[in-house]
Amino acid sequence: MAFAQKWNCSWSLGASIASIIGLVTVVHLFFFPLVPSLDNLRRFPNSGFAVNVSTEAYNNHAKEDPAPAIDLTHKFPPDSHNAVVYHGAPWKSHIGQWLSGCDANTKDLQIVELVGGSGCKNDCNGQGVCNYEFGQCRCFHGYSGEGCSEKVNLECNHPGSEGEPYGPWVVSICSAHCDTTRAMCFCGEGTKYPNRPVAEACGFQMRPPSEPNGSKVTDWTKADLDNIFTTNGSKSGWCNVDPAEAYASKVQFKEECDCKYDCSLGRFCELPVSCTCINQCSGHGHCMGGFCQCNEGWYGVDCSIPSVQTSVREWPQWLLPARIDIPDRLHITEKSFNLKPMVNKRRPLIYIYDLPPGFNSQLLQGRHWKFECVNRMYNERNATMWTDDLYGAEMAFYESILASPHRTLNGEEADFFFVPVLDSCIITRADDAPHLSLRDYMGLRSFLTLDFYKKAHDHIVEQYPYWNRSSGRDHIWFFSWDEGACYAPKEIWNSMMLVHWGNTNSKHNHSTTAYWGDNWDNIPSSKRGNHPCFDPEKDLVVPAWKRPDGSRLSKKLWARPREERKTFFFFNGNLGPAYERGRPESTYSMGIRQKVAEEFGSSPNKEGKLGKQHAADVIVTPLRSENYHEDLASSVFCGVMPGDGWSGRMEDSILQGCIPVIIQDGIFLPYENVLNYDSFAVRIGEDDIPNLINILRGFNESEIEFKLSNVRKIWQRFMYREAVMLEAQRQKAVYGIQEDWADEYSQLIDDDAVATVLQVLHHKLHSDPWRRHVKSNKEFGLPHECLIKNN
Repeated sequence: MAFAQKWNCSWSLGASIASIIGLVTVVHLFFFPLVPSLDNLRRFPNSGFAVNVSTEAYNNHAKEDPAPAIDLTHKFPPDSHNAVVYHGAPWKSHIGQWLSGCDANTKDLQIVELVGGSGCKNDCNGQGVCNYEFGQCRCFHGYSGEGCSEKVNLECNHPGSEGEPYGPWVVSICSAHCDTTRAMCFCGEGTKYPNRPVAEACGFQMRPPSEPNGSKVTDWTKADLDNIFTTNGSKSGWCNVDPAEAYASKVQFKEECDCKYDCSLGRFCELPVSCTCINQCSGHGHCMGGFCQCNEGWYGVDCSIPSVQTSVREWPQWLLPARIDIPDRLHITEKSFNLKPMVNKRRPLIYIYDLPPGFNSQLLQGRHWKFECVNRMYNERNATMWTDDLYGAEMAFYESILASPHRTLNGEEADFFFVPVLDSCIITRADDAPHLSLRDYMGLRSFLTLDFYKKAHDHIVEQYPYWNRSSGRDHIWFFSWDEGACYAPKEIWNSMMLVHWGNTNSKHNHSTTAYWGDNWDNIPSSKRGNHPCFDPEKDLVVPAWKRPDGSRLSKKLWARPREERKTFFFFNGNLGPAYERGRPESTYSMGIRQKVAEEFGSSPNKEGKLGKQHAADVIVTPLRSENYHEDLASSVFCGVMPGDGWSGRMEDSILQGCIPVIIQDGIFLPYENVLNYDSFAVRIGEDDIPNLINILRGFNESEIEFKLSNVRKIWQRFMYREAVMLEAQRQKAVYGIQEDWADEYSQLIDDDAVATVLQVLHHKLHSDPWRRHVKSNKEFGLPHECLIKNN
C-alpha cells in the first residue's frame, strides 16, 4: 500500500509494478539463487534471460565487419530451364540467386520486443480477454463494451410474419430455446437435456418426399415441439431422450436431429471433448468453442502473448532467449508499464494484428457446424481428427506464423503486417444467423466478406500508425475462398494477398464461379474498385489444405519411380452436365473440364459415348476411385483444372509425385510467380485441349524424368508441416498421444508451405520497388550487395 501511494499509482498499477519486480526476480533467481536486487541484476548481462542497464541498446544493433562481396549472378548461374535451385526448389533465376546468396546468409539481429502492461476495465468482467498492449477488451460472443459488460442480443430468427411465423430460413432458425449470446438453438430449461442442440431442421415438422425415393422436406413454418419435447417413448423425441436407451433401441428419437455444435460428440452430444481453438490457446487458456479464454497475464487470439504479469520462464519460444534492460532509475507515473526485452531474430519480421474478435474468434465461437472453417476436431480420447476442408490452409497458416520465430510484437521493427480476417469462417457462416445481415449485401457472401475486410482496414488505420507509412503495401491479407481476392475492397488492394485463386483476369475477366452467392460481378465498383483478382507482382498463391494421413505418407507415393507409373494422363473429378450427377451449370470449371472430357473421356457420358480421342493409358473420369491417391501415384501426368474457382488438384498431383498439367489460361497456381514451373510442370492453353495428349507424348523420357525429379524435391512445400507439428507437440504434451501422422510428419525436414512464404517475403523485402524510396535505419543481417540499392 505504501509503495503504491509513494508512486502516486492505483492499486492496479501497484499490482503491475509488483509483477515487474516479480518478473525480474524470477529472472534473477533462475540464475542466481540469492535475494535479488536491481544492482545485482545489472552486474550479469550475459545469461539466457539477462538484465542490462543500457538503454542505448534499444536503438543500436550490433555492427559486424562486412563479409566478402558475393557476385550472385556468377556464383549461382541459372540452369537450362532458367531456374536457380535453393533448398531443393527450382526458383526463378533472379529469386533463386538472391535466396541462395542472401537468405542463406542471414544473420541474427538483436530486436527490441514490447511486452505490455496496460490493464483493462474491470478485467473485462470475465466476459472477454484483455489486450495488455492497449488496455482494450476482446469480448466473447454476445458481449461488448469497454469492459465487456454489455450483453448483445443475437436472435436466432428473422422477424416472423403470418406466413412465416419463425421468419425466413436461416441456419440458426429456432423453434425451441435461443441462446441469444450465440444465436444458437437448444432444448432449454424444463427439458432433461437443456444444453442439447435443436439445430436447424430438428425443431420443425417434416413433409413426405414429393417423389418416390426422394428426401423428406422441412416445413420451416411449423414447429415440431410435440415430438422433440415428448417424454413418450413411442414418439420421436429428442430433448428428453436418454442416450443409452436410444442406443439400445428402447426409445425413438427424431432422425433429423444431430450433434452439430462444437465441443461434444455422440449422437446426442453426450460426450464432452476438446473444442477447436486457434493453437488450442497455446497452453495458456481455455478453449470455449473457438474463443480462447486466456489465463491471467496472457492475451492474443491464441493466448500466446505474455504481459508484464507473466513469468519469463513461461514466455513462448519466439520471445526467447530474452535480454531485459532495466533503466538506471524507474520512472513509473503512467497507468501502464512496458518491458522491452531484446531477442535474437532473423528477418523478415511479421507483426500480427490482434484484431477485435468479430474478425476471427467470434466467428469460430458462434459457428453452427463444428467442421466449418477448421482443419481439425477431437474424438472421445481428445485425439486429433483432421478434416478434409480445403479452406483449412487459412487456419494452418495463421497458427504457424503466430508461433513463428519471425513474429514480432514491435511494429516499428516489423517488415510485414498480417491482418487476420478469417474469411473462410465468414463465407461458411454467411447464412448462419440474422446478425450477420447477409440480406444487406444483395444475398452475396462475397459482398458480405468484402465488408468484413473493409472494417478491418478501417480499424487498423484508426488504431495503429503502420498502414499509412506504406499505404498498406507491407500488409498481408489471406483470401481463402473460391475466387480469392476478387472481392477485396479497393482500400486494401495495395497490400499483398495470399490466395488459392491466382486469376489475373487477363482472359477470364469476370466472376467465374457457378455459385451465385460467391459472384462478385454485381458488387458496386464504389466498394470493390476495378482491380483484378490477382497481381503476380505483389501477391502469392499458396497451397490448399490437404488432410494429414500417416499411412499414406508412409507409402512415399511422391517418390514412386517412372517405371511404376503406367497411366500416362489422369484426371478424376466432376465433368459437368454431360455425365450422371455432374454439375448442371455449363459455366462450371469455365467449361474446361467439359472440353477435356469431350476429347478424352474414358467413362461413358449420359449418351453412352466416350471421348473422341480416348486411349487406354489416358483416364478422364467422373467416377472417383477408392484408390484415388494410388491412381495419381501410378500416373505420369495429372490434370490440374479449375472447379468453382480454384480446386485442390495441383496439390493432389504434387503430393503424389505426378507431373501437373495446368489447363487454365491467365490463372496462377501456387508459387507460380516465384518458382520455375517449367522445371516440374506443363501448361497447356485452353485452345490446345484437343492437342493435349499429343503435346504430352512429345516429351522424351529424359525430360519426363527431369520433371518428376523436381516434383520430388518440392512436394513438401505443398503441405503445412509446421501447423501439423504444432498440433502433434500439443497432443503429446497434454494427452501423451502420438499417432502415425505425427510420426511421419516429424521425419520431414524440407521447407513446408509457411517456410516457402517466409522465403518469398524475405526476397520481397529487398526487391519490392516501392521500398527503394523508403528510408530505413534498420539492420538486416545481410551482406551489403543483398540490400536494396536506392535510386
